[in-house]
Amino acid sequence: MTRRHENQAESLATDTRDVDIRLTFVPPEDEPATGELDLEDRQALRRVPGFSTDLTDISEVEYRQLRLERVVLVGVWTSGSAEDAENSLRELKLLAETAGAQVLEGLIQRRARPDQATYIGRGKVEELRETVVATGADTVICDGELSPAQLRNLEERIKVKVIDRTALILDIFAQHAKSKEGKAQVELAQLTYFLPRLRGWGGSLSRQTGGRAGGATGGVGLRGPGETKLEIDRRRIRARMAKLRREIAELRANRETKRLQRRRNAVPSVAIAGYTNAGKSSLLNRLTGAGVLVEDALFATLDPTTRRATTPDGRTFTLTDTVGFVRHLPHQLVEAFRSTLEEVSEADLVLHVVDGSHPDPEGQIRAVREVLAETGAGDLPEIVAINKADIADPVELARLRTLEPRSVVVSARTGQGLPELLEMIAAELPRPAVEVSALVPYTRGDLVSRVHEHGEVLEIEHTDTGTRLRARVDPGLAAMLDGYALA
Repeated sequence: MTRRHENQAESLATDTRDVDIRLTFVPPEDEPATGELDLEDRQALRRVPGFSTDLTDISEVEYRQLRLERVVLVGVWTSGSAEDAENSLRELKLLAETAGAQVLEGLIQRRARPDQATYIGRGKVEELRETVVATGADTVICDGELSPAQLRNLEERIKVKVIDRTALILDIFAQHAKSKEGKAQVELAQLTYFLPRLRGWGGSLSRQTGGRAGGATGGVGLRGPGETKLEIDRRRIRARMAKLRREIAELRANRETKRLQRRRNAVPSVAIAGYTNAGKSSLLNRLTGAGVLVEDALFATLDPTTRRATTPDGRTFTLTDTVGFVRHLPHQLVEAFRSTLEEVSEADLVLHVVDGSHPDPEGQIRAVREVLAETGAGDLPEIVAINKADIADPVELARLRTLEPRSVVVSARTGQGLPELLEMIAAELPRPAVEVSALVPYTRGDLVSRVHEHGEVLEIEHTDTGTRLRARVDPGLAAMLDGYALA
């Protein structure tokens, strides 16, 4: 590896750590930002359509990393309007394309509830089989989570690989996870999902040793522990899951230590939450110059990134970009990413980013708030930033502002509305609790600097003997200023 590659690797590794930088940092013009390097690396290798194996019967499917190519989508419309069902299937199409698939067809079945045996019903299965044969698809993706029985029945009747929405999202997460914590969280979610769906390949993995001599399952040479190959696999998966949980717990402790350090320094925190591809990373880059990866794709960034920012009145706070949400976010991911999602629940303010150009922004807002409620962040103060104002319909933006009074229209691309957004953040951030009046000598300029950085300066005057100031600060800084307090 050359020195240049080592420097790039160090730059990529630095981005995955929860660190703060100052706004004055500007990377050299001849060096690309970390996000640009990530995007270049991601686009360096693409799946090529047309290389799929011609399969006629794969009723027994070996679950491995998904390599989707030509797919047919199918969904069940159980409630809501037809537009809601179409929006859900349209989102599934974007997910499939993000995973590297070519979508050929989409079908929706109107039912009171999904069929327990085949998800879409016997008649629709035959129609789906005809569509698969006519289009030459090799995979069917269902817009919901399938039970192991539904998955097995559909594969036996359609004769191609069948996956559900959960497996598709897990595959995208597996492709985009970069940090050690992100990879461990994704692997834990995948193992949790695949454990009850584990199946053997034919009869060879279902043979059992042990039993009475001469019996159907025993005899000479077959005496043993009496454990099937599938049970051995399940036991190994459970052991791996336990190890992953321990690793995530250790990384969670490290993240908590960093949060405690920020609390000791009395630095307020703002968590950027929102639907996937709403522009959270773009907004973070615009406000702080973080340089994280930006791509027009679902779940482009998974690892949380924290950067330092400043309010218009000079107070310092941190901005944390979190993982994006989606409708019907798999429960396994919510549990596995709970330590990451705690960045939201531990914040002082939630900056909820909404895609103002999306056909159904209200549905996105509901989906995000459902996940926030699951993580204990449902009661936190919230500011709704309606993003992509440069391409959204002005009438739709006005309607959203009416529905969400605590909102502001912004554009991370052009910078529109960002000064108003920073003013709203400054008004919502918690203010220091103690008001002090002090005459600080010029030899203690460090104290004045800390007041500017961590407190709220109300009045300031430079005199012959020192700096006279009145400010609101945290109790620790107030104690340090007590020796210079004015009556």
